Amino acid sequence: MEEQDLSSYRKVYEKRELLTEDTPENPLELFRSWFLEVDQHFLEDETNAMTVSTIGLDGFPKSRVVLLKRYTYEGFIFYTNYESEKGKAILANPNVCLSFFWPKAERQIIIKGKAEKIPENMSDGYFESRPRGSQLGAIVSQQSEVIESRDVLDLNLKALEESFTGKEIPRPEYWGGFIVRPVELEFWQGRPNRLHDRIRYKLEDNYDWTKERLSP
Repeated sequence: MEEQDLSSYRKVYEKRELLTEDTPENPLELFRSWFLEVDQHFLEDETNAMTVSTIGLDGFPKSRVVLLKRYTYEGFIFYTNYESEKGKAILANPNVCLSFFWPKAERQIIIKGKAEKIPENMSDGYFESRPRGSQLGAIVSQQSEVIESRDVLDLNLKALEESFTGKEIPRPEYWGGFIVRPVELEFWQGRPNRLHDRIRYKLEDNYDWTKERLSP
């Protein structure tokens, strides 16, 4: 592969600032404020797209983009196949990291937390709300497993569609939601001259949040 020098890539960050005195005591309030502002004014393609990083069974970290489906004061919820590489990694080591990057707003949020399965009735409710094609896809895909070809996947989907004609599609037990309960959130706002604003919140004694400014 031919070497490529990227050192000339430059971007000036100057859209916003993040001052400690302007931040709330609870970081979930700031998350909500930023999320809504980005979603309404910066027109990102998928504001709820986030990177989930886990420590795999092989000992290596791995990151992938998934979609946030709900956030509350308790945490951040997404759905997946529990038997996938991601699901197995979380069940073996619940310490995960979430990150949101919104380039048009020049903002990033990094969240450390502990993941756990949500109640089955919540997973049932979300599964029922999904388009029928997505429901079938969750069943037919043995996520992260090696398959012979795309044709095999398409044939299995066609057979599954026929078997469920006129029937409700139940949620498979191996598919459902995780909630990530945060213990640390870092808010990053791009600023000129690479002197970015960074405010970090840390959960103390499972109750109170402390905040501090970090050097860029």
